[in-house]
Amino acid sequence: MESNDRKALSTQYKDREVIGGVYLIRNRQSNRLLVDSTADLSSIKNRFEFSVKTDSCVYMKLQKDWAELGGGSFSLEILEELRKNDSQTSAAFKADVDLLKEMWLEKLSGEDFY
Repeated sequence: MESNDRKALSTQYKDREVIGGVYLIRNRQSNRLLVDSTADLSSIKNRFEFSVKTDSCVYMKLQKDWAELGGGSFSLEILEELRKNDSQTSAAFKADVDLLKEMWLEKLSGEDFY
């Protein structure tokens, strides 16, 4: 790969729209939830899809149920998306996403969590 190609790919990566947010993984058998946040929702979607396809759980809290029920018994739901603005640092964006997670945990306080 030429240096110009690498630079173009690097620039494209840096200029991409960053979307973070809060998501949950639901055990459809027991309705238990794992709620988490991320600064990159697309990577979480890819990781979850890969886990289901390969039936390999990457979420330690779900490991026992995943092994027993299989990945097909779980679903990924995006609760809320947050777009990183251009002037926001990565740390500030992560803090906003974490705060959003806390708000969702309060909203879902009566649910059964992992």
